[in-house]
Amino acid sequence: MAVQRMDHVGVVVDDLAAATAFFVELGLEVEGEVSVEGPSVDRLVGLHDVKSDIVMLRTPDGHGGIELTRFRAPAAVSAEPEDLPPNTLGLRRVMFAVDDLDDTLARLRTRGAEPVGEVARYEDSYRLCYVRGPEGIIVALAEQLG
Repeated sequence: MAVQRMDHVGVVVDDLAAATAFFVELGLEVEGEVSVEGPSVDRLVGLHDVKSDIVMLRTPDGHGGIELTRFRAPAAVSAEPEDLPPNTLGLRRVMFAVDDLDDTLARLRTRGAEPVGEVARYEDSYRLCYVRGPEGIIVALAEQLG
């Protein structure tokens, strides 16, 4: 059997409200919020005495999402600085197709996002840009041309 779909990407954050506001500003919709704890959660994530808050966000087309998780216990661990460059090994970014790159970038700046580089044009196909959002999350934005 093959993979059916990619459902969501999980991101651990300290400031759940700020991260949620950032992705809502981008255009995702809050699908649900829950606090989880207990033995089944501990077994799933391989930690002990887990207490976490989760916000599930979904893209408007319903096909992809982001799971934001804030660990109340055990405390989240920072394995790296927030400002690592896009060519650092590991999961570095998540990309979203947008209908108006300039408007999206302006709105995300009100939530503290800063461009990583410049808005760039890829041939006659796309305008692209990377922004660094809350807690160093890199989000790529792509506006299809034509």
